[in-house]
Amino acid sequence: MTLCNAPFRLFELSGRTALVTGATRGLGNAIATAFVQAGASVVITGKDHERLNEAADIMRGHGESVSVACACDLSTRSGVREMGRYLAAYPDAIDIVVNNAGEYVDTTLQGLTEDEWDRMVELNLSSCVFLTKVVVPSMKERNWGRVIFLSSILASASRAGSLAYSAAKSALLGVARSSAIELGPYGITVNCIAPGPFNVCDPDAEPTTHQSEKFSRWAALGRWGRPSEIVGPALLLASEAGSYITGSVLTVDGGALARTLAE
Repeated sequence: MTLCNAPFRLFELSGRTALVTGATRGLGNAIATAFVQAGASVVITGKDHERLNEAADIMRGHGESVSVACACDLSTRSGVREMGRYLAAYPDAIDIVVNNAGEYVDTTLQGLTEDEWDRMVELNLSSCVFLTKVVVPSMKERNWGRVIFLSSILASASRAGSLAYSAAKSALLGVARSSAIELGPYGITVNCIAPGPFNVCDPDAEPTTHQSEKFSRWAALGRWGRPSEIVGPALLLASEAGSYITGSVLTVDGGALARTLAE
């Protein structure tokens, strides 16, 4: 499906090739599916090859150009290197990279182990940096590119138990801003999306009474987000519609940060 009316053509991705990491479910899956619908050729990654193939088959119902990358665990440096080799050998140049793969695990200063720290930083920060490093040279050659990092509102307003996750997601903001300055002269934009409370496990499930009360206190909209609600911001930053946006953080949180000081 392509967008036909003049203003909406700015959001088209026809002729572009996009890489979306962690695309077997949740936000990554929603973004990858939307990119296919907008006309892009999409390469998806994940840890489990079977789930990757299942996700790709469903996406091909919206468009033919969906490729499955090698299944790699991006929480390990060896997995990041394996994915880097795959991308370096990929026949089509990557125009858009969405660094979505990530994971939240409770970590506290007193209880943190070295292994927990290494895993959280590798997956939520280092993999994003080093995979982007692989695809940027071809973007520079074509004087066009889009880099999107999925950060989090926990980069701006943390809580006890999110030490390693908040540290990694905060660092992504600095990476995006510095990279935006470095790559701007080559027509490459670099931005972050900072999601708030999203239901990525079962988007169609009705919240319990306890969950409803919790989100009514936390998010101004009084509910969690649906993966489909990350699509608009991602399309904006990936397309010509967002051509003058770089070094920025787009917060998509139902007003959760707006209520932080009031609670």
